[in-house]
Amino acid sequence: MSAGVKWARRAAVLVAILVAVAAAALWVGNELATRKMRRTVEVAVQPVAFRSASDSAALERGRYLYASRGCVDCHGAAANGRTFLDDGNGMRIAGPNISPGPGSVVAGYTPVDWVRAIRHGVSRSGRPLMVMPSEDYNRWTDDDLASLVAYLRFKEPASGAGAVVELPLPVRALYGFGWMEDAAAKIDHTRPPEQPVPESVTVKHGAYVANMCIGCHGAKLSGGKIPGGPPEWPAASNLTPGEGSAMVRYPDADAMLALFKTGKRPDGSAVKVMPFESLREMNDTDVRALHLYLKSLPAGPKS
Repeated sequence: MSAGVKWARRAAVLVAILVAVAAAALWVGNELATRKMRRTVEVAVQPVAFRSASDSAALERGRYLYASRGCVDCHGAAANGRTFLDDGNGMRIAGPNISPGPGSVVAGYTPVDWVRAIRHGVSRSGRPLMVMPSEDYNRWTDDDLASLVAYLRFKEPASGAGAVVELPLPVRALYGFGWMEDAAAKIDHTRPPEQPVPESVTVKHGAYVANMCIGCHGAKLSGGKIPGGPPEWPAASNLTPGEGSAMVRYPDADAMLALFKTGKRPDGSAVKVMPFESLREMNDTDVRALHLYLKSLPAGPKS
């Protein structure tokens, strides 16, 4: 037997071993993912009282929050659910119907159920709500949470269905091995709600608005790979004034307002992945306060 044939056989054996190891790792990761998705998350929930249909201020605030804080991007304008990710490669995610209509997943929700889902990313049964970005809403004030719930409870009913979370095997394995986390695993469930802050162009109000950015840009807003996103998605930008910051493109709040309204950078290029359906609904005060806060952050390296 020639040396070349021996090396070819050895290479074939090595490839077979690597394939077997990879297959085993995927199988183990998938099993771990299934267990994690089915785990029970114990949360000491503090209920927030329901608002009445006559509370017009709460309903209007809830409408604004729903339109501007990412809810519409996943659940649709009618709140009856929508498919917001389908990459054609086995990843398909749809938000559920959270209107009062047929097929609603929130039918019969009590105040505790609403808080558990929105603030903690945990379902009525105690399991983690996959893909629900509760880390963005965990720090909401009780008034804002109650206003959003009021808007949804008294919204016009629409037909829909439950959530769809179909993840390809490699993504499930990453989740199973802990390289990706659901919101319920990221949140400090003992953290008290934020106290109300006057809505004005201040750093403090900007910090409150910036909570909606955490899910993609990270707790320190320094960017990095978006958890659970398809491989082709670009990394989230560094929003701090650090190295590689995207904020150099937006020296003033007017530039950021233009970005949110158009979905385009100052040079005319389109930004991918950002939830512009919601961002374009943000009012001037929120955007200007957000810009002020981001400019005040300490420089942070891209994560």
